[in-house]
This record gives sequence, C-alpha cells and structure tokens, in this order.
Amino acid sequence: MSTASAAGPPFVGNTNLKWYQGITRQQWLALTAAFLGWVFDSMDANMYALVLVPSLSSLLHTNAMGEIGRLGGIIMALQLAGWAVGGIIFGMVADYIGRTRTMLLTILIYALFTGLSALSGAWWHLAIFRFMAGLGIGGEWASGVALIAETWPDRSRSKATAVMQCAFGVGYFIAAVVNLYIGAINWRLVFLVGILPAFITIFIRRYVHEPERWTRIRDQRHADKAAGVTKKEPITIAQLFNRDLIRGTVVGALLSIVALLGYYGSANWLPSWVITIVRAEGIKNPTPYVSHVIMMLTAGSMVGYLAFGYIADVIGRKWTFAIYYFCGLIIVPSYFFWVKTYTMVFWLAPVLGIFTVALPAGLAIYLPELFPTKVRATGQGFCFNAGRIISALGPLVSGYLVMYFGSFNKAAGTISLIFIVGLFVLFFAPETKGKPLPE
Repeated sequence: MSTASAAGPPFVGNTNLKWYQGITRQQWLALTAAFLGWVFDSMDANMYALVLVPSLSSLLHTNAMGEIGRLGGIIMALQLAGWAVGGIIFGMVADYIGRTRTMLLTILIYALFTGLSALSGAWWHLAIFRFMAGLGIGGEWASGVALIAETWPDRSRSKATAVMQCAFGVGYFIAAVVNLYIGAINWRLVFLVGILPAFITIFIRRYVHEPERWTRIRDQRHADKAAGVTKKEPITIAQLFNRDLIRGTVVGALLSIVALLGYYGSANWLPSWVITIVRAEGIKNPTPYVSHVIMMLTAGSMVGYLAFGYIADVIGRKWTFAIYYFCGLIIVPSYFFWVKTYTMVFWLAPVLGIFTVALPAGLAIYLPELFPTKVRATGQGFCFNAGRIISALGPLVSGYLVMYFGSFNKAAGTISLIFIVGLFVLFFAPETKGKPLPE
C-alpha cells in the first residue's frame, strides 16, 4: 500500500469533497471498530455511576447518603485510577504491538471485569473489579483514537474523531436503557450485561487492519534488527519529555486534567443527585427517573461531540477548547446550585452534556496532533490518563465534599471551578489546525 492510499484516495486534496467522501472501505471499518469499542467502553464505564446508590445500599446495608457518598467516591476514584494506569500502559503497548491488537486485549479486559462486578459480595470487591475494568477502559481509548488518527485523511480526521467520540454518548445512553429496564430488577444484572462487548473482538480481529503509518514504523524496527542495526532509543514514554515534545506533553496533560476533572468531579454525580431530588418529591422508585435524565444528558453530549469537530476546523482547536471551558464554568455551577426540581434537571441535562460529557472529543482530536507516529499512542495515552490520575481525585474529593455540604449538587458545583485553570493553560497550547499529522 502506498503512502497516498494510507492517507486516503489520491484526490483527497480536492477541498470540494465533503469529509465523508472518497473514504476507503478499510477507513470506514477502522472507524466502525473504534466507534463500537468506545460505545461499549462507555457503557461499561458508566454503569457504576448509574447503580452507585443501589449497589452500595445493598452491599453496606444502609441508605445513609454520607457513607454511600464516601465509599462511592473511593470506588469511583479507583475505577478512574485503573483507567489512567491502563491508558498509559496500553498506550505504550499499542506503539509496540499495534493499534488493533491492543484494542482486542483491552476490550476483553473491561468486559470481563465489568461482568465480574456482578459477583461482588462487599464494597471492596466492587472496588477491585472496577479498578481492573478501568485498566481495559483506559487502554481502549488510546488505541482507538490512534487507529482513527492514522487511518483517516487529514481533511476528515477531526470530524471522524468527533463521530467516534459520539460513541461515548451512545454507550452512556445504552447504559441508561439497561439500567431503566434491568436495574429496577437487580443492580447485579446491570453489570452482567457489561460482558457482552467481548463479542465485538471477533469483528475487529477479522476485518480491521493496522494503519500503514504504524506498520512502516514496525517494519523499520524489524529491518533494523535483522540487519544488526541497534538504535538505543529510550522507551516511548521517556521520549515524550524530549525537548521537541515536552511542550505538547505538558499542555496535553493539563488540558486533559481540566476536562476530565471537570466532568468526573461534577456530572458523574448526576445520577446520585437525581435520586435525592426524586426521593424528596415523594417518588419511591427513582431508577426510571435517573435513566431518563442520563438519556437527555447523553443526547446533549452527542451534539457537543459533533460540534467540537466542526468548530475546531473553523476557528481552531484552542478557541474551541476556550468556548467549552468557559461555558462549563458558567453552566455547571448554575445547574447544580440553582436547579431545584426534577423537571428542570431533566430539561436542562442536554446543556450540561454538551459542555462536560463532550469535552473528551476535543482531546481525541487534539492530542494525536501533538505527537509523531512512533510515540502517538503513548503520548495521547499518557496525556489523557495523566488527566485520569488527577481526575481520580475528583470523585474522592467530591465524595468528602458531599459529607461536608450534605448534598451532591454543592460538591459537584464546587469542583467545576477547575475550568478556570483550563482557560489559563490555553495561552501556552500550540495550535494544530490545518497542519498534517506528525510523522
């Protein structure tokens, strides 16, 4: 395969083409695989937030929200920590063994341990299983984003990546539907459904090829080894701190910290907050109300995902991040501090989704553009999951804020102040709009 074919058909320079025109079958298959992997990644990742209260009420034999908030925050933090560790480790793995092989491995990991979460007999069992599932959840994103970035042509890359990121909203929506119809029966059955993504690995293994950008690097390594040429290169994660890459590494990590801490420290408490609101309104079964709000949240997030890709191609990556961070700074505290009724929570949830849940769309577009092919998965995995490591503190801190304030909404609104940091970091971020993907 020629270099031209790897980047798209020979006529990709025709700017009259729409982003989805002139795309090869293998490019569509790569997008399909990454989309499905991220759908079920999101589904398995968000199941815990949806069943946090009923699962811990059952395991702890209490309805005391303070204790549920404290231990629920610890478990959520461990899941995010697993996500972070897995993203960094499997990002490096993807640079050495390939994008599709790493996707296969990580999907199997998160499917297995989400299913095993159904067998938890104590809160710390659930904590262990969520940490292990997090390893696969984090690793799948790093390999999937690299697959799209290196397979699709430059003119279509940001929009294809935005479409892939919509899968997170789709997965969250599916998790809400599962919770709506199955969660009311038993929270354990919700986790049991999470094992189903293992079956998509059959499709990926059979139909999806490694991108040519990566295979060229792999073949060169093999050729050098066969010829007895030894290149003393540091491991990929160490290369991120070379003089020519360190700016992108630091900026990418900080932007990820802001985006993910803002999301997980606030919007991820939405299901628990909804439960307290509907119970205060005299509703005994909150499960369908939680699911309906999450459906609205994810509907808004999908608008936010797609919008980020289009806006970033028009005004640039930095200004698009600035818009999302500024709106998040205004909307999140407004939503959690001043919305008082279930009806308002329901109808305003899409707005929250646009500016919190959709933020990773920007990271998926921007991070691959900061690193060359040989360290791309490592670089984006490190930056995104350095954000995970710090954002793991978000649920932990907000869990204690729940105890301090006595409510989920005040804790979530306070954490959203992190968006101020993001606006400051953007002054140092390189603009990558219109530039080819680094080789």
